[in-house]
Amino acid sequence: MLEDLLSTRHRLAAGATRAVDELERNFDCARTSACTHVFLKTSFDLARAAAADPANLERPLMGLAVSIKDLFDVAGEVTTAGSLLLQNSAPAQRDSVAVARLRRAGAAIMGRTNMTEFAYSGVGVNPHYGTPANAVSTDVPRIPGGSSSGAAVSVATGAAWIGLGSDTGGSIRIPAALNGVVGFKSTARLVPSMGAIPLSTTLDTIGAITRSVGDAILAHQILANRLVTLSPAPLACYRLAIVKNVMHDNLDPTVAQTYQRCIDALRHAGATIDEIELEGLQELGAMQATGGLSAAESYTWHRHLIEQHSAAYDPRVLTRILRGATMSACDYLELVNARRAWVTRMEQSVQGYDAVLAPTVPIVAPPLADVAPGPAWDADFFRINALLLRNTSVVNMLDGCAVSLPCQRDGEPAVGLMVWHAAMHDDGVLNVARQIEQMLQKQ
Repeated sequence: MLEDLLSTRHRLAAGATRAVDELERNFDCARTSACTHVFLKTSFDLARAAAADPANLERPLMGLAVSIKDLFDVAGEVTTAGSLLLQNSAPAQRDSVAVARLRRAGAAIMGRTNMTEFAYSGVGVNPHYGTPANAVSTDVPRIPGGSSSGAAVSVATGAAWIGLGSDTGGSIRIPAALNGVVGFKSTARLVPSMGAIPLSTTLDTIGAITRSVGDAILAHQILANRLVTLSPAPLACYRLAIVKNVMHDNLDPTVAQTYQRCIDALRHAGATIDEIELEGLQELGAMQATGGLSAAESYTWHRHLIEQHSAAYDPRVLTRILRGATMSACDYLELVNARRAWVTRMEQSVQGYDAVLAPTVPIVAPPLADVAPGPAWDADFFRINALLLRNTSVVNMLDGCAVSLPCQRDGEPAVGLMVWHAAMHDDGVLNVARQIEQMLQKQ
């Protein structure tokens, strides 16, 4: 297991290591074959200067390495969102809000990470810059998950302590789950999105991929500029729910076994776990039949680019964006209103529970060959993409919050456990996830 950022901070504070030495170890990891296609740009010299700055030792991140998804503005750099279309754009004049907050907290920003073009897929494939391979698979090259593919692999390989990412339908939690690390999607309104290229202005959430729940709490406190209220309450104090319908359908046998073992361990630890049905989950398909919020809002941003440069897009991304072209204003407003009523019903359904549990994704990471060009390319790609997004996207539609944490044992395929709830239950979700993580580490 990789050491987490909090443990390294303790060693730095004790004088047992130096930020500059830790940074060189990160760079060594970034140069390995495991990080092929992970970074679109590196800024090692600037990161070294940040790590050597004595003032950063007094700040929360203490000059340690942070990677930035290529969706966020970094002053002096071009933000391409994993696309060829923006590579000749003017460099950003200022940092995005998220980057600025990380920098003020003492981050050594060491590189821009690869991603699904314009963040529009849970698979993580990028035909323009290459696709990072899953960091924990040893049998065959497997998908990294997306859209924050490079962010997750940078953390899982040891190249960065925090990977800044975004989550519109699961783009932080999916790659975190598939690469055996932690991903936290906060309530969207808690972290400003200014300076990040949008996918869906309604659903986009800014967050981080980390090596532990404790690191996720630290990263969230920095990004949201707020303190998380921590609780020492043990698992026996929590009332949890698992959803019987939809989220547990058609689980891969490995996911099913690993997830059930975790639920059994939670019950053994004294947690109260009820099985519930959320009828609202059955309504999502019909609600989004005309394309969904992401299609409508992404098409609004992209339509002029598409008119002039449609051939330069990843065709699978373009297909999804173009669904928004056929949505009328009436369709969009009806969806907004339907979602508002749906959120109210869902919040009532999970009221009284400290958190809800589900597998983050229902399958282990498929081989990259399964989404490679071929006769069944599009059909396989979109089938896998839908499976990856099925559980995580519920939380985005709910305007909720969720942590994905690894629940597999050493040597097993990576499986994520999602701990989630409605909006503004962030601290409760983080506290439950922290207790679950501690339980799993003792097994």
